[in-house]
Amino acid sequence: MTSDDGDGAAHSSSPRPQSLMFSFLGVYVLGRRVAVYSGSVIDVFARLGVTEEAVRSTLTRMVNRGLLARHRQGRKTYFGLTPKATGVLEDGRRRVWETGAVNRDWDGTWTLVGFSLPDSLRGARHDLRSRLVWAGFGLLQSGLWIAPGVKDVTGTVTELGLHEHVTVLAARALKPTESADLVRAFDTPRIAERYRAFLDRWHDGGTRLGLPDDLARQLLLHTDWLGLVRQDPHLPAEHLPADWPAIRAERAFHELARAWEEPARALAAAVLDELPVGR
Repeated sequence: MTSDDGDGAAHSSSPRPQSLMFSFLGVYVLGRRVAVYSGSVIDVFARLGVTEEAVRSTLTRMVNRGLLARHRQGRKTYFGLTPKATGVLEDGRRRVWETGAVNRDWDGTWTLVGFSLPDSLRGARHDLRSRLVWAGFGLLQSGLWIAPGVKDVTGTVTELGLHEHVTVLAARALKPTESADLVRAFDTPRIAERYRAFLDRWHDGGTRLGLPDDLARQLLLHTDWLGLVRQDPHLPAEHLPADWPAIRAERAFHELARAWEEPARALAAAVLDELPVGR
C-alpha cells in the first residue's frame, strides 16, 4: 500500500478500503432495500484492520461520487445504494459468478478500438486507455486496441466526449493473420502470475493472513477475486495453455466462498444495523 491510499489497513498487501467496501456492499446490500449504519460498517471493517477514519472517509467519497446515499434516523446515519452503485455492483456480481475464469464460448469475433487524439486531449487519452484496459482491451499496435468478443464502449466514449476521435469495429482475423497472433496484445504471463499469486495467498484458506473470522475472510476473498477477474481480458480458452492457472484459482475461490458463506452471514447479521429504504 502506498501512503496516499489512506486506507489504514493493517496488512500492506490488503486492498484499498473502497475495494473492500464494494465487496461488502455487493454481498450484504445489493438486491436488498436496506441501508446500513456507519457504526456497524466500522465494526465489520475493524476485522480487516481498516480504521474508523478510513471507513468514514471511504463512505464520504462514495457519497460524493454518487455511489451511496445517506439516510438518517435519529442521530444515526445509514448508507444505501444509488442506481449508479447498483449498476457497478451488478457488473461485479456477473464477473464473479457468471462470466467464469476461461472464455469457452468465444465465436471468433474481436472488438477493435482505434483512436488518434491531439495533445490538447492528453488527459482524455489517458482516461480512455485506462478504461480500455479495465474493460479487457489490449494494445495491439499504436492507437489500436483489441478485445475478444463484442464489447460495448459507447458509455466510455460518450462520457469522455470522444465520438469524433474514436473508431469502434467488430472484426474477425483473416489470413495471413491468426487469432492466436492477436493474443500477443495481452501480457499473458503477467495475467497467469496474478492467478498463481491468488492461489498462493489462499492455498491454506488464508490462515497466514491472520484474519479473525469467516466474515473477514469472506470479504477479503471476494475483493481479491473481483480484482483478478476485473483485470482479466477473458481470452479465448483455445489460445491459452492447458494448465492455465485461472481454472484452478476459480475452483479455489468457489470452494472457499461456499465454505464461508453461512458462518459469515451469521456474523454479519449479528453486527449490522440496517434501515429499510425505498419501500
